[in-house]
Amino acid sequence: WPEVNSLHPFVPLEQAAGYLELFHTLENYLAACSGFDAISLQPNSGAQGEYAGLLVLRKYHISRGEGHRVVCLIPSSAHGTNPASAVMAGMEVVVTRCDKNGNIDVEDLREKAILHKDRLAALMITYPSTHGVFEEEIVKICDIIHENGGQVYMDGANLNAQIGLCLPGKFGPDVCHMNLHKTFCIPHGGGGPGVGPIGVKSHLADFLPNHPVVTMGGKDGVGPITAAPWGSASILPISWMYVRMMGADDLKKATQVAILNANYIAKRLDSSFPVVYRGEAGLVAHECIVDLNKVKKSADVSVDDIAKRLMDYGYHAPTVSWPVPNTMMIEPTESESKAEIDRFCDTMISIRAEITEIEEGKVSRENNALKNAPHTAVIMVSA
Repeated sequence: WPEVNSLHPFVPLEQAAGYLELFHTLENYLAACSGFDAISLQPNSGAQGEYAGLLVLRKYHISRGEGHRVVCLIPSSAHGTNPASAVMAGMEVVVTRCDKNGNIDVEDLREKAILHKDRLAALMITYPSTHGVFEEEIVKICDIIHENGGQVYMDGANLNAQIGLCLPGKFGPDVCHMNLHKTFCIPHGGGGPGVGPIGVKSHLADFLPNHPVVTMGGKDGVGPITAAPWGSASILPISWMYVRMMGADDLKKATQVAILNANYIAKRLDSSFPVVYRGEAGLVAHECIVDLNKVKKSADVSVDDIAKRLMDYGYHAPTVSWPVPNTMMIEPTESESKAEIDRFCDTMISIRAEITEIEEGKVSRENNALKNAPHTAVIMVSA
């Protein structure tokens, strides 16, 4: 649509009235979905949203005469870009531990928050965590940080497990980014384009990204995070249409299906590849991490071998060896049908049967279908 993709980023605002209405409406939708008071659409990715959010927190502290607050606590279960964003924003990273169930070790967090209370700037927390569990003590965790002078940044990469079920802006976080290229329908992966808006509580609204050319954003903003004032504006209509067409009930259903799909996979694969982390009720959130350490020891089959074998079935492997070494992190989202999920599970179970043959000595540990994968068309027709 030329009306959408042919406008120059710096066209006079009176010539972009329709676009501005779309921006403001989408901001209101995102605020309603997340529970935050103000939104910036400027960041172009989740990582850029992290950076923008931390700059907002940094300027907030400076505005209060507390520019010395630079310590950022980051749990070991956080997204990998969090420490990089914190360092880029001028903060010092202190890592906090997780317990055996994948949750943040609250006492370790408390100790480090108290230790650094005079310089504490923020906690970065991914919710639900990258371990695929909802933090049971999320409210208490946020309270600990606030009691010691810090602010809470929530990594919203996993917001697709919350929309319609809870409002992160209401249970403690002060700022959060939202991946429109995941939770709100813009295609995910392939190098972009992405959109990572941030939502903030009212006390941070004045510091949202602004722009030297176009009047927008916070009145005392941190400046531009990206070149264009509204970031990747031409793809925002996708999320606007998605929210309009789904409505509140179906947005909630998408969240429920994403969680259901992850738990279905965890249940089907558990006897073949045990799930590493579960919540108190024995369930996972939006993704599950399956353990491949046992087959590495028993059959010398690595996570890379299984990833290569999946290619023979037409699958690009899920995330491998992160956040836990020699594991696979499987996140089906709400998009896959049960038939496709079953096909994936059947494939993994079939691969486990091949590993069993190696364990029983029926197949060589060095020369087998997994070690030789992927099997290209040339190999297959010349066999």
